[in-house]
Amino acid sequence: MQLNKHLILGKINTLRVDRDTAPGLYLMAEDEQDVLLPGQYATEKMVQDSLVDVFLYTDSEDRLVATTNKPTAMLDEFALFEVVDVAPFGAFMDWGLTKDLLVPNMFQKTPFVVGEKRFLKVIYDERTHRLVGTEKLGDFFERRVKGLAVNHEAEILIISKTPLGFKCIVNDKYEGLIYHNEIFETINLGDKKIAYVKTIRKDGNIDLTLQKPGNKSSGGSSDKVLALLKQNNGIMPYNYKSDAELIKNIFGLSKKDFKRSLTTLVDANKIEVKDTGIYIKE
Repeated sequence: MQLNKHLILGKINTLRVDRDTAPGLYLMAEDEQDVLLPGQYATEKMVQDSLVDVFLYTDSEDRLVATTNKPTAMLDEFALFEVVDVAPFGAFMDWGLTKDLLVPNMFQKTPFVVGEKRFLKVIYDERTHRLVGTEKLGDFFERRVKGLAVNHEAEILIISKTPLGFKCIVNDKYEGLIYHNEIFETINLGDKKIAYVKTIRKDGNIDLTLQKPGNKSSGGSSDKVLALLKQNNGIMPYNYKSDAELIKNIFGLSKKDFKRSLTTLVDANKIEVKDTGIYIKE
């Protein structure tokens, strides 16, 4: 642990315990700026001159305050938040702290409703000098893609569902999209996954796929089909003519990969495909 040179809003700070008071412990940075850690967060190990990791934000009176709780997301981070209250000027989100995170109306795309979840970025509001959430993420993505090319692997975070597909954050920097017709598994907002670059567009947006490129082998898909058959007593009511959407929902495969898998298993003498379904061979 290394002592912070100064206090940093919205981040984890390593600070020195300076003094114990009725409201709580005062923690100090190297430049001798201090901040209160309310007594409810103090422990017996927090003795004078010991170092403590705390998150810094502002309380209801806009005073800098420390907490040992870690929020859902810190400054400049993205996360899925739940709406816990709405007001004429904005909405309040649960982010794991005693004071909820405000999303002002100007940072909302559509009105928020209590109980729903929204994907946000935590930012510093220059006007109010507070941490707030914003749903308008477009301005925060980098448009000049570096270090990625077609077929490259990338880490993605699913942030919204659109008529075309699922939007995601790519490598914490770029905006990406996975088209609905290329998704063969269940996807939820907030999911983190590995994806592969299909296209990098001129505007900096990236088209992605969850299927590893260049892997034409049906081995993995065949194993999945065989495993599901075994879970269902060796019989399932599907075949080469089954509906593509049904295949996607049941097997998590495209119709093309499903048919290829059946053929592989038939050739290996592991299954038999009839009009009435698929049967494991003894």
